[in-house]
Amino acid sequence: MFTVRVEHVVASYDAWKTMFDNDPLDRRESGAKSYRIMRPVDDKGAVMIDLDFDTRAQADAMVVALHRLWEGPAAEMLVDPKAQVAEIVEASVV
Repeated sequence: MFTVRVEHVVASYDAWKTMFDNDPLDRRESGAKSYRIMRPVDDKGAVMIDLDFDTRAQADAMVVALHRLWEGPAAEMLVDPKAQVAEIVEASVV
């Protein structure tokens, strides 16, 4: 499994969440199996998202799509957006 880890700062979480919920990148059609949204407890302006994919090709394509989104409709909403692909090599429930 591959995860796209996205991190950025948002001017307004509520405005960002509305755009996220509108799903401009069509996560399901792009192959995303699940996602998690996280916010640091000490920085409510920061957002971290993990998007899980079965293949690296799907994850890489999502990173490309994210960059297009960041240059277009989301440009004024985000500060310093980053995305990277990570491969899950081990997971456990403890």
